[in-house]
Amino acid sequence: MFVIRVLIADDHTLVRTGFRMVLAGAPDLTVVGEAGDGAEAVSAVVDLRPDVVLMDIRMPGVDGVEATRRICAAGSPTRVLVLTTFDLDEYVYAALRAGASGFVLKDVLAADLLSAIRVVARGDAVVAPSVTRRLLERHVLGPARPSVAVAPEDVLTSREREVLVEVARGLSNVEVATRLYVSEGTVKTHVSRILAKLGLRDRVQAVVYAYESGLVTGRGPG
Repeated sequence: MFVIRVLIADDHTLVRTGFRMVLAGAPDLTVVGEAGDGAEAVSAVVDLRPDVVLMDIRMPGVDGVEATRRICAAGSPTRVLVLTTFDLDEYVYAALRAGASGFVLKDVLAADLLSAIRVVARGDAVVAPSVTRRLLERHVLGPARPSVAVAPEDVLTSREREVLVEVARGLSNVEVATRLYVSEGTVKTHVSRILAKLGLRDRVQAVVYAYESGLVTGRGPG
């Protein structure tokens, strides 16, 4: 059985202990280490090579956003699952831009936390589409919208842009397939090509890109 190696990064010892106890009940998960701040988390990723980091956002010194950025920029295969108290926290958006594969609230049910870790370890993303959409609309839209290095029309086909729009709206592969009258397998292929062409890690970054490029806005396609 493949055992997922998890690093817990949080500046509160009690919180780390609580998450460790939750994970202890799962035979396919093991805690390989803990970190009290972002700098420790980055160092621990290098030393311990965990599959997933449970990363608190607000920590003293190097916070979770910067730690996530350093981990992802180094090309580490470790996935980052952000822990937050508020689902519309501006730091969550920053962490997603930095390369986090999703986020969960700190009061998440134990079963949902374990499921989220497994999903992220598989290379998928964990975010509630409705929450992600509200988060992005709140922090991306407006005159200060960040620019992207590559415009979607320069690298994506018209069909790929259509798929990306639907993904950014929060639709699943099955829902996208139904909406565009294609098979689920076709949608999966399109999503894989979109990620490869844009150099993105997962659906979370694809959604962020769709908003930041102006392909999608709060009113629909840009």
